[in-house]
Amino acid sequence: MPYPLLVIVGPTATGKTRLGVEVAHRLGSEIISADSRQVYRGLDIGTGKDLTDYSAVDPPIPYHLIDIADPREVYTLFHYQRDCHEVLHSLAHRQPFADDATPTLMVGGSGLYIEAVLRGFRLADVDENVELRHELKDHDREELEERLLEASPQIHARTDCSSRRRMIRGLEIAAAEHRGPISYTKPLDFELDLRILSITTERQQLRESIADRLNRRLRDGMVGEVRDLLDQGITTERLKSLGLEYREVGAYLAGRKTYRTMVSDLETAIGQFAKRQETWFRGMPRRGLPVTTIKSGDVEAALQTVEQWRQPMV
Repeated sequence: MPYPLLVIVGPTATGKTRLGVEVAHRLGSEIISADSRQVYRGLDIGTGKDLTDYSAVDPPIPYHLIDIADPREVYTLFHYQRDCHEVLHSLAHRQPFADDATPTLMVGGSGLYIEAVLRGFRLADVDENVELRHELKDHDREELEERLLEASPQIHARTDCSSRRRMIRGLEIAAAEHRGPISYTKPLDFELDLRILSITTERQQLRESIADRLNRRLRDGMVGEVRDLLDQGITTERLKSLGLEYREVGAYLAGRKTYRTMVSDLETAIGQFAKRQETWFRGMPRRGLPVTTIKSGDVEAALQTVEQWRQPMV
């Protein structure tokens, strides 16, 4: 019997957490976070953890994969898929598989992390190779593909060679394999019964939401949060890899930008990021993951999807 998983995705600033919490509250579900940065402890304001949302209902909604990693350490896609599998195993075996099983919710905007779980990617436990990445940074796609094919025809065959990033990752894995055996993530031992909801909002409304949320985070102390991370030994280079907010605020604290320029650049960068997220989620059906679109905050539409999902099972 497949295990029911309701997935709520959407661009940043579209109210995914609030919607997910309300749906989980109405269903009696738990939530798995699908956010590549909320896994880090101490990255609270800049990542919009909104942990108070989970406790705003009674009883509070149990959540998973938030605050599980040290920001000094790199938490990779491999780690996320591995940990998400462990959570799903635990939740699925806590209750018998049945037609009326309560679905677990996965809520977030990190498209690659979500698809790694939903599509069962086979991921290697290989750390970033900083020296190799530096060596390859000026290679074009043709050079990278030729080098990957020479290094490992098997990895080349399963790599999207339209992406420089994925080819460089393939070369990292190939280099690690040449040094000795490496481990891969294990697949789930049960199937998932999926329903995917993608939150949409009008472009102008999204821009306003991004601006309002950014101003609220700045008032709530986002600059101080980044300063605290620097005081704890997080380097400015590491901040760049922790997301737009930490990169831009880090540049401001280093004296490379004025406050006004930092805010303007950050608002623009978040808007561009939201567009990339929208493009990713629109492409999910082409990758075999059918999506139902709902408007931001439409709890009833989400619950109706669950009701229709369960209808044939009754």
